[in-house]
Amino acid sequence: MKAYFDFHIHSCLSPCADDEMTPNNIINMSLLKGLDAIAITDHNSIRNCEVCIELGLKSGLIVFAGMELQTNEDVHMICLFRNIDLAKTFFKQIKEKQINIKNNKKKFGNQQVMDINDNIVGEEENALIMSINIGINEAIKLVKNNGGVIFPAHIDRGSNSIVSNLGFIPTDLMLNIMEISFGENSSNFLSDVKYTKFNILRNSDAHFLGNISERENYLEVKNINKDDIFDKLLELDY
Repeated sequence: MKAYFDFHIHSCLSPCADDEMTPNNIINMSLLKGLDAIAITDHNSIRNCEVCIELGLKSGLIVFAGMELQTNEDVHMICLFRNIDLAKTFFKQIKEKQINIKNNKKKFGNQQVMDINDNIVGEEENALIMSINIGINEAIKLVKNNGGVIFPAHIDRGSNSIVSNLGFIPTDLMLNIMEISFGENSSNFLSDVKYTKFNILRNSDAHFLGNISERENYLEVKNINKDDIFDKLLELDY
């Protein structure tokens, strides 16, 4: 069966995301787009994941807890977890490595935490666009120790990607998945022999509701449920 996905979506917790990226709006737009599974991947935080998972359960949309982690190399890595408890454990470990710099809302944007009715119930005070004091290798080990899946985000972009920042993909990294975005350079990367050994996922990196993926990218799974989809990601990642 084909499970249509978008595993890179930002909520209004991410300072660079539109304030309309509320939990209910994300869930409803994903359903309108015909998706079966999504992941909430805010910058360096999971604080809007749990409410999105709860809304997904009520509406029939599979929602994974995730994070777009920014390493100390300024590389963005997508981290996905089977359930919220594993994501919370990882988040606690990451927060210990966070650089505490207060968010400048006027410069970077709001960082809103929401409830199930899209009411603002909190705000992240630390700037989420800062790098965490963790290297790529350590991040990979930490995610996998928590049963998660990790892969470099938007490798076809000219900033905050493993290719643009390091100039190459180190051969000693335990990585088998790469993310390609919908950018102008994506076709070049897909045809480049250097990347054919990797499993490629194409996600939206949506910061606006209209940017959430259409029903076009899918995983072949036995059944369309949370465990089978995550097992497929693990299969691709190991």
